[in-house]
Amino acid sequence: MKINISQMNDDPINSIRESYDRLAEEYARRISDELQHKPLDRELLDRFAKETGERGEVCDMGCGPGHVARYLRDAGASVFGLDLSTGMLQQARKLNPDIPFRQGNMMSLDIPDGSLAGIAAFYAIVNIPRRSLPVVFREIRRVLQSGGLLLLAFHTGDEVRHEDELWGQKISMDFLLLPPAEIKLDLEAAGFTIEDVVEREPYPDVEYPSRRAYIFARKP
Repeated sequence: MKINISQMNDDPINSIRESYDRLAEEYARRISDELQHKPLDRELLDRFAKETGERGEVCDMGCGPGHVARYLRDAGASVFGLDLSTGMLQQARKLNPDIPFRQGNMMSLDIPDGSLAGIAAFYAIVNIPRRSLPVVFREIRRVLQSGGLLLLAFHTGDEVRHEDELWGQKISMDFLLLPPAEIKLDLEAAGFTIEDVVEREPYPDVEYPSRRAYIFARKP
């Protein structure tokens, strides 16, 4: 396990926000159409939209340029996007003017208790310090309705990779590769029931070459 503890920022949330603000325009250019190349992701999002569509509003958490929110909206979900980065929200609103987007911190959500039918969090946790994930999962559970559904996607592994540059921009972020078994236990400890865990190999020439995991977890 390779963990660059010495490089972890003392204020990771601020560092994440600033880094994604710098990356936002290039990120949107590279990522906003990625789902058309990812059939399993589309299948799982269709499943999520079907299971939440008649229950109420859903959130695309860590929405980036809004492509997951757009896909869910087109699949029939009543969706809004939420992101920490002002730059990412600017891109999301420009590309998806008919979808609402809000700024927010997943470790302290400005969302009422029990108000959401579902949350799709595609790679939203990959920059969050491992020690903070239980806080995130408790917050997600808090804002979900009874029976609300979480679809969580992340890179699998057991290491932290620190990056100081990406796509020609200076950043300072850790990227976490996470063991699905441990994330499953964290979700259960936060009060979720695990319904399904799906893993896949990376799509060649489409995305970063890491194995991916998707967890469907429900608030009882």
